[in-house]
Amino acid sequence: MLHIVDDEVVVRDALSWLASSRGIAARAYDSAQAFLAEVARGQFDADGDCVLLDVRMPDMNGVAVFDQLAAKGWTRRLPVIFLTGHGDVPMAVDTLKRGAFDFFEKPFNDNELMDRVQEGLAGSRQAGASAAVQARLATLSAREREVLDLILAGKMNKVVADQLGISMRTVEVHRAHIFDKMQVKTAVELAGLLK
Repeated sequence: MLHIVDDEVVVRDALSWLASSRGIAARAYDSAQAFLAEVARGQFDADGDCVLLDVRMPDMNGVAVFDQLAAKGWTRRLPVIFLTGHGDVPMAVDTLKRGAFDFFEKPFNDNELMDRVQEGLAGSRQAGASAAVQARLATLSAREREVLDLILAGKMNKVVADQLGISMRTVEVHRAHIFDKMQVKTAVELAGLLK
């Protein structure tokens, strides 16, 4: 989902149309508060999210919005592309150093902007997938983590049992729990998920 945050209706409409021409779902917000209220729900799109954020808005400027997203650690899941009609090189450099995805000055090249939006969406998808894998890993017990490490090292159940001083049946139970929690069916799938 492309989130368009701009106080000018003409800009929101143009960017929404541009996104739809590329098959990108978009939602437009007329203020920083409206966008932040939506984001506060913490529901991210499985296909990725990206934010086009106007720098100058009357209620709260784009940099303040970015700072709130960064403080919550959401800038990897919500890549921010700044849009400004007033080129400010030091501001652009500063926001990029602090994790903004890109900075475009109006008027911008439509294709270049949408290419960067698509890159942002792809990065967001990867960050979301990585967060999901980390959440699954967090559900493993300490012993399951030990078994997991040995499975990933290519050890057979008998070797795992010998190394950990447990029965082969216990290794099989741990292995089944690991596969279930990680939502995989084979050790190859597991290795692919964690590479």
